[in-house]
This record gives sequence, C-alpha cells and structure tokens, in this order.
Amino acid sequence: MRRAMPLIALVLSAPALAQTSKAPTMTYPATPRVDQVDEQFGVKVSDPYRWLENDVRTDAKVKAWVDAQTATTSAYLATLPGRDLLAARLKTLLDYERFGVPVKKGGRYFYTHNAGLQNQAVLFVRDSLTGTGRVLIDPNTWSKDGATALSEWVPSEDGGKLLYGVQDGGTDWRTLRILDVANGTLLPDTIEWVKFSGLAWAKDGSGFYYSRFPAPPSGEKFQALNENQKVYFHALGTPQTSDRLIYETPDHPKRGHGAQLTEDGKWLVITTTEGTDNRYEITVIDLTAPKPTPRTIFKGLENEWTLVGNQGGNFYWSTNKDAPRLRIVSTNLFARSAEVPIHEVVPEDKGGAVLESASILGGKIVADYLVDVKSEVRRYGLDGTPTGKVALPGIGAVVGGSGTQGDSEAFYAFTSFATPTTIYRYDVKTDTSTIWAQPKVAFDPAAYAVEQRFYASKDGTRVPMFVVRRKDVAGPAPTLLYAYGGFNISVTPAFSATRIAWLEQGGVLAVANIRGGGEYGKAWHDGGRLANKQNVFDDFIAAGEYLKAQGITSKDGLAIQGGSNGGLLVGAVTNQRPDLFAAAMPAVGVMDMLRFDRFTAGRYWVDDYGYPSKEADFRALYAYSPYHNIKGGRAYPAILAETADTDDRVVPGHSFKYAAALQAADIGPKPHLIRIETRAGHGSGKPTDKVIAETADVWAFAAKWTGLAIKPVE
Repeated sequence: MRRAMPLIALVLSAPALAQTSKAPTMTYPATPRVDQVDEQFGVKVSDPYRWLENDVRTDAKVKAWVDAQTATTSAYLATLPGRDLLAARLKTLLDYERFGVPVKKGGRYFYTHNAGLQNQAVLFVRDSLTGTGRVLIDPNTWSKDGATALSEWVPSEDGGKLLYGVQDGGTDWRTLRILDVANGTLLPDTIEWVKFSGLAWAKDGSGFYYSRFPAPPSGEKFQALNENQKVYFHALGTPQTSDRLIYETPDHPKRGHGAQLTEDGKWLVITTTEGTDNRYEITVIDLTAPKPTPRTIFKGLENEWTLVGNQGGNFYWSTNKDAPRLRIVSTNLFARSAEVPIHEVVPEDKGGAVLESASILGGKIVADYLVDVKSEVRRYGLDGTPTGKVALPGIGAVVGGSGTQGDSEAFYAFTSFATPTTIYRYDVKTDTSTIWAQPKVAFDPAAYAVEQRFYASKDGTRVPMFVVRRKDVAGPAPTLLYAYGGFNISVTPAFSATRIAWLEQGGVLAVANIRGGGEYGKAWHDGGRLANKQNVFDDFIAAGEYLKAQGITSKDGLAIQGGSNGGLLVGAVTNQRPDLFAAAMPAVGVMDMLRFDRFTAGRYWVDDYGYPSKEADFRALYAYSPYHNIKGGRAYPAILAETADTDDRVVPGHSFKYAAALQAADIGPKPHLIRIETRAGHGSGKPTDKVIAETADVWAFAAKWTGLAIKPVE
C-alpha cells in the first residue's frame, strides 16, 4: 500500500429519512448471517459476514453472492443518466499517445508507449535518441481480455537483454522472463513467486538479483500471508531451482528484503524492511571481495536510508536520521571503525521543504523537493555546494526520472492537474530541459483553473487542498473530494484524463493533502497514524465543510472518493458524518480493521494502523473500523463500493463484508451497492477498456447524487 482525498452554519444537520423518500427503495440480494462473535479485551465483536472472506474462486457460496451483487449493481448502473455519454467521452479523452520515461542502456533507449486506446502500454526500443522505435514487447497479445500486463522491466547494462515481469489479472504476483533485445527471442528462463521485488542485473549480464517468497499453500495464492522473503541470484540459462540464495533472515520471517546494484557493479545493497514505514536496515556486499560477505552497516530498523549513488567506497544516502524532512549524507565503507561514520552533504531544508528523492546524474546531485506539495528540483556538487535549481515547466510535480552518474543525459516526467504528463530530456551539463514527448489530449488546458487553498482542521491544523474547475464555473457546483492520508504517501498534482471527463461537465475536483501523508515530512505522517488516525478523518471532514462554507459546492453536491487506505478513509468518514456527503465511492478499501493483518500483505500495515492484537491499538481501530461502525437510524449517502476479484493487496473480503453490512442496516433508501471487477486487482495493470467502463459508472453515480447534469461535449 506504499511508495501510485466543528459544524459550521452552512452545514445542515442529518436529514430525516422521510426527506430522502424520493429515492426508490433498493432490494438487495439476501446475505446469510453467521453467529460469529469474537471477544477481544472484554469487547464482544460481532462478525456475521466472516464467510465472505473466503476466496471467490474456491467457495461456491461466495461466488453466488458475488454474482447476485453484480447483477443488482449492473441493473442499477444501467439506469443512470449520462453513463453512455461519459463512456463515449472517456474513450475520446483517453485516445491520445502516452509515453513513459525512457531508460538508456548500452546506447539504446527503452520506453513504454500507448497509442491511445490500447489496453496495455507497449515496450519499445530505439537505437538512438531520435531513431525509429521498434516493438520489443506487446502485452496486448498475451490475453484476449487485455488483463495480462507488463509490470517491472530492466535492461541489462549493455542493453542486450531485457528482464521483465508479467502480471496476470491484476495480481501482485509476478512471473519473470528474459528477452534478447537484438532478435526478440524469448529465453527459456522463468522465475515464479516474485512479489514486491527490485530487479538488478549483474554488471556483466550473466544473471540478475531478485526477491521472492516461498510458494504459498495450494489454493491460498491470493490470501496467504507473505512472509520469509529472500534475495536470490539467477544465472542465465539455469533453472530457478538452482538460483543462489544471497540473503535471508529466517529468525525474522516478517522482514522483507530488496536488492539493488551500484552503477559500478561492485556493490550489492540490500534494504531490509518489516512494515510500510521507511525504517530500514542496510546490508552491503562487496562483490569484488574474494569471498563476498554480507555486512550490515545500518542496523535496528530505525531510519530511512535510500541510496543516492556512490563513488567507489564513498556512498551517498538520503536519510531521515536527525532530519524529519530528510537530508543527504555520505559514508565511507572502507573506513576502519566499529560504526560507519556519517558526513552531512546536504542538510535538511530549514524552510520546511521535504526531500522526496535524489540521484547522482552526470556528476551532480539532483534532488527533488516538495514545497507545499509542489516539486522543486535543486542541484548540488558532490560536496553539497548548491548550484541552482532546475527550471520546471510550471507548478506541478516531477513524477519519474532516469539517468546515470556518468552521463549528462537524463530524463524526467512533469505533470499537473491541467498539464498532461510530458517527458523531458535534461542535459545536466548545460542545465537545460527540452521536450522529448508531449501528448495531445482532446481538451483545452487554458479553460481550467487550478488553485491551492489552505483550511483549518478540527484542531486548528492548517491543511492544503487543491481545487480544480473550469474557469467559467464560479458558483456552487457538484464537487468530487479526494484524499489518501496514510503511509507517508504524498498526493501531488497529476494529470488524469478520466478526471477531465468530470471537470468539463462543470464538476469541481478537490484534492485534500490531509495528515498521514508525507507532504510535510515525518511530523505530518505521524500526525495521522496509529493513535492519531482520527486526525485524518477530521482533516477530511473539515475539507468537506470548507468546500460548503466557501460556496464551492452546494449543500447536497459533495461526493467523496478514495482508494485502498483512501477507501478506509471514505468508509470511516461516511460513518462519522453521513449528513455531509451526497455520495461516497470507496475503492479497494481496508474495511475490517480488526482482521486486516491476517491476509497477504496486510501484516505490513501495522506501522500505520497498529496491531489488532494489542489492546490500545485494538480500541483505536475498533472505534473507526468502517465495517464495525455502520449505525442504523441515520440517512447515509448513496454508496458505490468498488473492489476486484484478484485484489491480493487488500483482499476483496473487506469490501464484501462492508457492502453486506451496509445493505442490512437501516440507513435510508439511497443505494448502497458494490461494484466487483473481474480479472483485476488493486489497480495496477488494469486494461484501458476496464478503466473506461469503471470510470463511467463511478462518475455517473456521483453525478446522479450530486445533481451534475451530463451533457454531450462538442
């Protein structure tokens, strides 16, 4: 889930049920209840829909329930005005060329490209910067439904081979394959049970380093806990069973390990984690030594240590050690001392900016900072001497980059709410950027206004929020409020063609940068997790109240949306303030906060949520868990929960149980539905046709309940 939204005078009190009688009463499929009650710390916790946690692939009863819910939801969505118009418009908006940031290896340039409506992006290679691209991998040929995707990919140092992952149906599991770049031949090597892994070629191209888990028990591929991750080396031309074990921690099965190679190919750097926090142990292996041996240089899982680059044994790191907003330091791994000495290179910014990432490019340190949630890229010498800022195209975010320590040619992507993601070539030596690929989308960016506002949360905390709308939309208008609020993830400005379909109809988009994210460093994250999680919900509720008080949206015009941890957010605030929202769309949400750590990757999330097995954490979790806090006798907004059958990050049982509880509760006649996608997962790898269909459904649902009239766009 880590590193991809007090009452005031204008807010009405909760309406009586009679006031919502214009909505026809929904009839939902019957959901059997079971007598399941667990006692924790003297509290009896009812879980009548526990059986819906079972895998839809293997449990016929769950499959029948899913089919019945899908039929009910589909029938309702088919009645929504404007859905077909939205689908047609989304198809037009998404029909534009999209490029990924190129990666240069061996003089070749590798990049992804989608011609417009292809379900999956295609991987291309050029033999020169301006040469003609040729197709290396077209995942659109891999499955009839377009749901098998190309995931991670890494060219070898000489550009002669390509290591890549195959993602089927949205799962987090990957199958690794290798392609000969020159002739397109697929090598026989196949690697299974890879998940949450870095990929690193040996310098000589003889093989690669990767991380994998043990094969899960039969029938539990999509639900079993992920533990005992290990780092291996695979030599080309050998079976996976012969892969050499590089690093493991059998005494600590919950620890995960990822490996990366320094650019000189001499050092393997292994980053060890145990949860989602940026608290790492760093182990290095000198591959030039007669007997390469792991050496842990940063112990204790206390701080973030992210490799910036190295010059021989002198390593540069970005770290939050003694710097909550991060700084850059260096260490000499050849120093003869009990502890590796740390030397500050670039100190923590005194003005409040947060260091997001840093790399050594062309002999310079290039660092991306967040300044009030907007990117600012700064340059430094290797001794930390400031050498200026990189001129960016405007106010927005740098969202990706590639380059090497010895080459002055680098690439980055820039985006904003009304600026389609554009790829730039950056010359480090001359400090100049030129456009490498700029998309043309069927909309006019000049017609839209983007502003950043700040509002006060319940405890007085100043929270930023972006507001995006057509320039001619001046009065209260139907508004979509989005946030995430967790896991130190910053929600920065980004272009979305699907959101344009909402905005051009006269709707407003508001993105609140609530606590729990990383927008202002460690304090901002800490302020919205564990015992402080209620601050996240308060920040979001305050954003809704602000939008109404400022006349941006009307009293019945606010819809809310969030995914994953943001789905939890939407579920929680809907329970706490159902009167504030007209519609709620929680996607792939963590809805049962007492059992999240029992499935797949859920056990990682205790860093943000706490341990359900510990009393203090249990009581905090139980107080806001969406599934456990649905209260009858109040009118809830219209709700469209979303999940997918192959989501093995946040298993669909979360949303299944949540939807069943909503439908059984006395919460008014507005629809409380669940949309269940097939052959899809937590979000990545979703084919374009599924994105169009899903977005048309969600926008039409939000439009129906906020009063947004959908009209043809000329």
